[in-house]
Amino acid sequence: MTVGIGFDTHPLVPGRRLVLGGVDIPFEKGLEGHSDADVLAHAVIDALLGAASAGDIGSCFGTQDPKYKDASSLLLLREACQRVNALGYSVGHIDATIIAEAPRLGPYITQMRTNLAEIVGGAVEEVSVKATTANRMGVLGAGGGIACLAIALLVRRAAAG
Repeated sequence: MTVGIGFDTHPLVPGRRLVLGGVDIPFEKGLEGHSDADVLAHAVIDALLGAASAGDIGSCFGTQDPKYKDASSLLLLREACQRVNALGYSVGHIDATIIAEAPRLGPYITQMRTNLAEIVGGAVEEVSVKATTANRMGVLGAGGGIACLAIALLVRRAAAG
């Protein structure tokens, strides 16, 4: 087994959709970024790639590549999973915590877990997503952005033969 950790944060800005874990969340602001800026998916991608020693989101899906402009981060997650699988790993568990002062994310957590589990090829029970606030401290606490921290457990598959 091997583990990896991922972290991502993006500022909230007007005129963008708010997407977390592939779920469109009604809110007056969205996350600024090259892709859809889904911090949950991005943190999970980095955790998976880190666990497999396969680089990071920037080296695999860089902002210099126009094909990732406004791309769904779930598609990037799918590609990251393919890379991890090609290296002989399967996902054992994912645990993520979203840090956001607003909006309240509780009603969307189940769908986020379902979306992530479908992409990584695991059961919903193998994907944990939680939400917390920054207790009004700092930029996140003032509602200036959203962050996410994720950890992934990978299991090496037995060699064929």
